[in-house]
Amino acid sequence: MATPDGPAKPVPWESLDEAAPQGAVALFTMLIKPLFLAPLLAATLAWAAPAVQPRAIAPRAALDAEELNNIGVFKRVSPSVVHITTLAVQRDFFSLRTSEQPRGTGTGFVWDEAGHIVTNFHVIQDGDRATVTLADQSSYPARLVGAFPDRDIAVLRIEAPRDKLPAIPVGSSRELQVGQKVYAIGNPFGLDQTLTTGIVSALNREIESVTRRTIKGAIQTDAAINPGNSGGPLLDSAGRLIGVNTAIYSPSGASAGIGFAIPVDEVNRIVPRLIRDGRFIRPALGVTSGPAQLSQALGAPKGVLLVNVAAGSPAAAAGLKPYGRDHSGHIVQGDVITAVDGQAVADLDDLLSLLETRQIGDRVTLTVWRAGQTRKVTATLGSSD
Repeated sequence: MATPDGPAKPVPWESLDEAAPQGAVALFTMLIKPLFLAPLLAATLAWAAPAVQPRAIAPRAALDAEELNNIGVFKRVSPSVVHITTLAVQRDFFSLRTSEQPRGTGTGFVWDEAGHIVTNFHVIQDGDRATVTLADQSSYPARLVGAFPDRDIAVLRIEAPRDKLPAIPVGSSRELQVGQKVYAIGNPFGLDQTLTTGIVSALNREIESVTRRTIKGAIQTDAAINPGNSGGPLLDSAGRLIGVNTAIYSPSGASAGIGFAIPVDEVNRIVPRLIRDGRFIRPALGVTSGPAQLSQALGAPKGVLLVNVAAGSPAAAAGLKPYGRDHSGHIVQGDVITAVDGQAVADLDDLLSLLETRQIGDRVTLTVWRAGQTRKVTATLGSSD
């Protein structure tokens, strides 16, 4: 080792031999001593520190009747609720390659063991392909069977084993009362199989469909309905389907305690036709109506003012005449339909809604106004095709 006094001097081997015993003692002290001290230190700390143990579990009473019913409804119905994912095909501008991009998600439910799935039309509207995920997390490609955008209803179909397709129990919306308890099961924000509860807040609300047509008779509920719940079931306390969740009223886009559902009686009327025909064929009279401003300008009553009656149509056969002009350009008064089977119609939307509740070939009684006189005529409904 170098020193301030000059170059390092070699250490004699004898010095190393003499120093060896002292080094061994130091090594022993460093390695062995902690082994004896560690238990003593641990014992000291254990004596000084307070005991840390899991808290005792407090006993509780049995679940109450409401909780048991909530659990029962979810267990019975959730296997019928599905998660729907839509995909859109996009083509690259330069390479012309196509790829599938997620478009959105929603909820649906099993209608029957044949694999028909009911959801909202707006859930699948912008997608080119849809995938249905069942409660057991198995997924199946779905094809569109039919849709009725005016009522925001669509029917898909999947090929899955029948034992995986428990049909949802169907109730009635005609007997609903404000204050009844309701349940919503869906996939809000992609969180599948979510249960929320609430009550029927109001009945016979009017909401707007994707086609701007009015959906009448909607159920209002305060059960939390968020993006992703669309197309899912609204259930009564017996676990029966009473509506299809379709919209929320919220400035933020999240649940604000005001949700709307299409009543099940409407769904039960439309879905079988979509399954049978692939589309909803509305019964028709074969008339064209004028705008509300025209009715006001002509001093006509509220109703459907006719500006055209198709030749050979049910309306023509019933003797209905449209407004028109004579050779001199003067207005010739025609007919205004003011009621169907005794139910008043204020505009074309009312007329279409009433006709949708009928079948092609049904006979209806029309209340018709012309030139201040009211009469009733009978017409046999034809097809809107």
